[in-house]
Amino acid sequence: MKILIINSGSSSIKYQLMVMPENEVICSGMIDRIGLETSNVTFKTATASREETLPIPNHKVGLQKVANMLLDAEKGVIKSTSEIAAVGHRVVHGGSDFSATVKIDEKVKAKIKQLFELAPLHNPANLEGINVAEEIFSSAEQIAVFDTAFHQTMPEVAYKYAIPNYLLTENKVRVYGFHGTSHKYVSEKAINYLQDNSKIITIHLGNGCSMAAIKNGKCIDTSMGFSPSNGLIMGTRAGDIDQSVVFYMIKNLGYTPDEVNAVLLKQSGMLGLTGYSDLRDIEAEAEKGNKDCQLALQMNAYRIRKTIGAYVAALNGLDAIVFTAGIGENSSYMRNLICTDMNYFGIEIDKEKNQIRSKELREINSEKSIVKVLVVPTDEEYEIANQVFNLLEN
Repeated sequence: MKILIINSGSSSIKYQLMVMPENEVICSGMIDRIGLETSNVTFKTATASREETLPIPNHKVGLQKVANMLLDAEKGVIKSTSEIAAVGHRVVHGGSDFSATVKIDEKVKAKIKQLFELAPLHNPANLEGINVAEEIFSSAEQIAVFDTAFHQTMPEVAYKYAIPNYLLTENKVRVYGFHGTSHKYVSEKAINYLQDNSKIITIHLGNGCSMAAIKNGKCIDTSMGFSPSNGLIMGTRAGDIDQSVVFYMIKNLGYTPDEVNAVLLKQSGMLGLTGYSDLRDIEAEAEKGNKDCQLALQMNAYRIRKTIGAYVAALNGLDAIVFTAGIGENSSYMRNLICTDMNYFGIEIDKEKNQIRSKELREINSEKSIVKVLVVPTDEEYEIANQVFNLLEN
């Protein structure tokens, strides 16, 4: 069964065409920096690859580009879209309606749309991916895999806010958590590697960032909440902020609610601190002596260290921390910043191991470190394909 995986992020599209249950990857690729003039487009098969830099203004254009590459007469991998049995879509926010993978129909799409305000950088892109895929791959089953599903195991003490009870019971205002597909995949890889249902903290660092405390394979807490906007400092999102700042901006500075929302989601985070949203640019500037970039990186690491401390308390111990996603897997600079001065918790990295770049699971902790420090490349596309296949087979 050929399954196309579409993972539409806030500024990127990852895709893979897989044969299941053989777990054979026919092709894979990514479009990142969507919205910029210098979007990167990659397409790889076992025998060929191509890379382009061109403007990709939005996700619709990006997804049409993916389809064109799949069908390309010279380097494409399918002759007809009818070869694809199913398209699996990553959907960020499932609210209280979806705790498992589902087939997409008009009711599902309507629910995804209802949640636009809670995931404004993601759910619109996810739904755009679904709509475009329905047009291009019209004979395929369209399946949604929700980021929020993995976090449904959180206890009430962790997911409930200290606000009037009716807002939970009637309006479903609670912590949902996100990046669940990634946290699930890398935690299972780490547990298998450690040969133990350990106490693990997974740290997903990309344009969006989140952490999860995982005990016996189950999520017990996570840094994102009602929407994927709070918690850690992100590419353009502020993360945790005193809610009084919102009212101050509206009442005293003359902002409208929509303008405040735009500032906190699209103009804050690393972009607001440095003028750059891509960590690669920020690290390069920091190395040149840019003090704003240096401070922003330190702030980012500081927020992560504080959350590690909180999750050690929630877990009552710690066996391993796991770095994953674009920044977590590739930035030795950030991993070093995060793990510095963490020896009280038994966390110490080996600086030489930390510099090694690999697509394999690896340890970067020193021999003296009590806690294992792992880099586990995430594979959300495989996790989505597996869930899609299991749903269709069962």
